[in-house]
Amino acid sequence: MAVPQNKVTRSRRNMRRSHDSLVAANPNECPSCGELKRPHHVCPSCGSYNDREVVAMVDEAVFDDEDAA
Repeated sequence: MAVPQNKVTRSRRNMRRSHDSLVAANPNECPSCGELKRPHHVCPSCGSYNDREVVAMVDEAVFDDEDAA
């Protein structure tokens, strides 16, 4: 069973944990639509990446189940 030989002080414990903190997100503005997006990712609102449309965005999807109702 692992038992510490000596007490680890609060200072030493906190120094060990100094790199465990989370960093805030770094959003960039999309050049096409102006919405905030993650850097080096496709824009979720307009579907563009590097000033060209990569993903075709649809305003409203129509499914077969909705037509029967």
